[in-house]
Amino acid sequence: MSVSSILRLSPGSTGWLAAVCAARVLSASWFVAYSAVLPLTQAQWGLSGKEAGLIQSSFHLGYLSSLFIVGFLADHYGAKRVWLATAIPGWLSPVLFVLFADGFWSAWWLHALTGLCQGGSYTPVLALVSDNVPRERRGRAMGLMIAASSAGYALCLGLAGLALKFTDWRGALAVVSIAPFASWLLGMLAMRATPNRVHPRPPGESVFAALPALLKNRKGMLSVWGYTAHNWELLGMWAWLPAFLTAALAMHGSPPGEAAAVAITLSAITYVANIAGSTLGGVMADRWGRTRTILLWSGLSATLSFSIGWLMALPVALLVAIACLYNLAAIADSSTHSTVLAESVPPYQVGVAYAVRSVIGFGAGVVSPVVFGAALDMAGGGRGPGDPFAWGVAWSTLALGAVLGPLATLKLHRLQHKS
Repeated sequence: MSVSSILRLSPGSTGWLAAVCAARVLSASWFVAYSAVLPLTQAQWGLSGKEAGLIQSSFHLGYLSSLFIVGFLADHYGAKRVWLATAIPGWLSPVLFVLFADGFWSAWWLHALTGLCQGGSYTPVLALVSDNVPRERRGRAMGLMIAASSAGYALCLGLAGLALKFTDWRGALAVVSIAPFASWLLGMLAMRATPNRVHPRPPGESVFAALPALLKNRKGMLSVWGYTAHNWELLGMWAWLPAFLTAALAMHGSPPGEAAAVAITLSAITYVANIAGSTLGGVMADRWGRTRTILLWSGLSATLSFSIGWLMALPVALLVAIACLYNLAAIADSSTHSTVLAESVPPYQVGVAYAVRSVIGFGAGVVSPVVFGAALDMAGGGRGPGDPFAWGVAWSTLALGAVLGPLATLKLHRLQHKS
């Protein structure tokens, strides 16, 4: 696709969506950057499992804060304007992490900063898709957006795994940090023909009035609670899967450095399954129904959360295959959650609805990696060799939170069929 064709992209067209998704691939690459090198920084900085989880959670803490802020800004100033403006600190902050992180506290604060600067690349883009893509194609479009995020995660792990063959963890993250800058450039080009739309609100109603309105919206809040359980599981899994595969490889006799590098590559393969899961989930949501799709995939992913840790001693190839299915199932309902929420509120409240969902949902994502790490420590597997019991206990903490999602979605399904 040439630059001149990008400049003429019609909002909502196939080419427009492809360009937006490509920008999302690049911006999302930083989201799992720390997870990609967690085993190496944990060893170099002498971190416990809880401390390693806290650094990952600091990103989610900053991220949920930014999502809350940009949701209100997008409703007030327009999603396009907010996306492109916030993308600038979105590519500057990873550079600061690469240059200055050198221990627990510096990494905690700097990773929190990177999270604080990333929210503009998510909810405003979802709002743009909701505004510009017709309803009959919206579930699929949302699925492609989430698939783009997963492709970004795979890109990060692939780049980091390749770079680690030639440099240390800091050099690997330096390579990954180039992608958010490229995302900003592509976004600027892709949005040239897209209007900055601000939906009119009822006369006299401020943007903040959408907050109590959402809290009283039963369908909207059931969607939020379902998404919260989804995030508890998904963000905890993404934070710890590379370390889990590293431990599994070490248990099978691989040297620590080699195990970490191979585990990053294997984790990247599982994120390719994310791409398939997001696309499949979006197509199913359009054809089979929103809540039915969520119930199917959230039930399967919760089952795999309970199972995968106890299966650590399986041959690595089989364990990776299970991890691929786990990633596919855990992400398959993500885009449908976003579609359901956008369809449960008036258009002028979509940004605020995503903001509230982000605070609650990503708040769960802040906590779950820490709970996972603390459980791993308590079970005796935080720093030692692979231990199926310790990892089984840790993974089960994600499953316990995940089972609340299908319960909320079942109530939403029944409510929708009564109205």
